[in-house]
Amino acid sequence: MSKNQYNEKESKELLKNRIEAASKRRKAELVIKNGKIIDVFNQSLIEADVAIQDGVIVGIGEYEGEQVIDANGKYISPSFIDSHVHIESSMVTPKEFAKVVLPHGVTTIIADPHEIANVAGTEGIQYMLDSTENLPLNVYVMVPSCVPSTPFEHAGATLKAEDLTPFYDHPRVLGLGEVMDFPSVYHAEEGMLNKLYDAKARGVKIDGHAAGLDQDAINVYTTAGIKTDHEAISIHEAKDRLQRGMYLIIRQGSVAKDLPQLIDVVTDKNARRCLFGTDDKHIDDLLYEGSIDHNVKLAIQHGVDPINAIQMASFSAAECYGLHNKGAIAPGYDADFLILADLNQVEIEEVYAGGKLVAQNGKYLNKERYEVHPSNSLLSSIKTGDITLEQLQIKWKDSNAAHVIEIIPNSLVTKHLVEDVEVINEYFQPSIERDQLKLAVIERHHETGHIGLGIVKGLGIQKGALATTIAHDSHNIITASTNDKDMLFAIEAIKEMGGGLVIVENEKVIASLALPIAGLLSNEPVEKIYHELMELKKGLDYVEASKEFNPFLTLSFLALPVIPDLKLTDMGLFDVKQFKHISVQA
Repeated sequence: MSKNQYNEKESKELLKNRIEAASKRRKAELVIKNGKIIDVFNQSLIEADVAIQDGVIVGIGEYEGEQVIDANGKYISPSFIDSHVHIESSMVTPKEFAKVVLPHGVTTIIADPHEIANVAGTEGIQYMLDSTENLPLNVYVMVPSCVPSTPFEHAGATLKAEDLTPFYDHPRVLGLGEVMDFPSVYHAEEGMLNKLYDAKARGVKIDGHAAGLDQDAINVYTTAGIKTDHEAISIHEAKDRLQRGMYLIIRQGSVAKDLPQLIDVVTDKNARRCLFGTDDKHIDDLLYEGSIDHNVKLAIQHGVDPINAIQMASFSAAECYGLHNKGAIAPGYDADFLILADLNQVEIEEVYAGGKLVAQNGKYLNKERYEVHPSNSLLSSIKTGDITLEQLQIKWKDSNAAHVIEIIPNSLVTKHLVEDVEVINEYFQPSIERDQLKLAVIERHHETGHIGLGIVKGLGIQKGALATTIAHDSHNIITASTNDKDMLFAIEAIKEMGGGLVIVENEKVIASLALPIAGLLSNEPVEKIYHELMELKKGLDYVEASKEFNPFLTLSFLALPVIPDLKLTDMGLFDVKQFKHISVQA
């Protein structure tokens, strides 16, 4: 169905019903009484009834209803919108994702399926659209702009403008996803120009990804029609974006925890231009820390007025993405709302989507089943040839100096170090004492045989190896190890599982989580996935990985060649500032 197609008879009938309920000629289906309405337009509270008809708010005032709910002096808040999220990072299917985020007050998300698109192209995008149909969670989609993210790696697909154009007719597709290939924008390269022009010509939104970009670069982005960014990591960067007319998405995910550094940029004057996103968040963090509700709580803890914080999590996001019926408690807006017992603590008692109670006291209530079965190609995405120990060795000569990737805890940004390393018989040797481990990225989509090798500092594991097929954004196999034998064993274990996460020590699997759908998603219920994640955490303790950050999540971003300073792709060590591959040896 296109955005302009609808059932005229049904729409007119619904409109008539709503007008009659609004004008009190008939009782509304649902009325909430004795609540304090959060007015995001005026930053105030209203004490009045809320009337709802056919899933839409039709009045604020005094109303009678077929069903009446007594709010008992609690707060009626617009529900939350996640402005930028990759469902795939949760490692669960969309129906399981909905079960987790709805109890946290999130009824709408803006999803960018570029993870699965990098593995499976248009088939991956279509799977995510099909899998999010008819969920109680409103899922809008931004089609991926950069598959692959750069020409310096091998993804499972290459998406051109003509591949993306048909998706714009889908009623839940809002625009073009995060544009992360800045050099292609800067040089107005034909392929990128076609994508930007198509989006602008259709009047759809364009998301940005302005990691490390200065004022001049932001000028280029905004000129190109890119109006959001979620990659600011400092007040200075945040101001640059806001001053140039961008919406600032303040991110708080599992790896990138930027909110504490950015939140002081928010004022009463600019809060309408600031919104919240999680970007990439593991399912265990979503379950127990929360989603956008966690961002709201943190913002309040850092001094933001609670109504301002709620407005950023609702109306600001809706306004940014043109969701004209979302984000507020007002007539004509969708009845997506929360009952809050405490405003400052954001204590959610009930969650309503389209006027229906979908979660209560942290429990998901919807019992309907939503089954979309992935294709065989999505279930067989690991394609690599045989790999030998020799292919995992880094040949060395002359000086012992090396370019080393240093992890910054809880950040996607890395440091570029030059350090002496241990070399034996002209080959690099991982060193636990120096905290220098071997890192490898193995191409897994087309059996090219490409293997990129590097050195990472800060992961902290004392024995064994870690490996995963979650390796942003091309999602090749990435592995870090204290020795080559465990590294090779971990790679083989990943291939046998059809993708996922694994911890290996002494050529034995210590813990694992299979992700057979494109090497990114499990087809199991969230409860089972959570149990296996807890086993992985025990495995990480066994190999003595750092507890300052999530080692698997951090590992997964070491392959992303659009975030400074140094990364590793299947084609080798990549200097993001120079935007070119460099030798491991300095």
